[in-house]
Amino acid sequence: QVQLAESGGGLVQAGGSLRLSCRVSRRADSDYHMGWFRQAPGKEREFVSGISWSGGTRNYADSVRGRFTISQNDARNQVFLHMNRLREDDTGIYYCAAAPASTWFLRNEYSFWGQGTQVTVSS
Repeated sequence: QVQLAESGGGLVQAGGSLRLSCRVSRRADSDYHMGWFRQAPGKEREFVSGISWSGGTRNYADSVRGRFTISQNDARNQVFLHMNRLREDDTGIYYCAAAPASTWFLRNEYSFWGQGTQVTVSS
């Protein structure tokens, strides 16, 4: 099992930046691919970005590629989402997610979720 806790959301003007953090509590012998999703009001939750358990592969939704960067620390107990050039349509609740390392990373088979952190981008 793994427990996830997001932080770092807030209100920011369009064009600004935010860094989201996800604290990952896991067993030392368990590895996970990590991802970020978001849900805007009235919309379904969508994939934003993912990083493989080793950190060797990262993927991004087309809407955020070139503006957002996912990373994790060496201990793999924190995952970050660096968000630059934020736009109003980036507004939503951002969720940290984990998938067991045994799953195929690019299938985005995330099964563990945090509670989410609100990001609001104003004009």
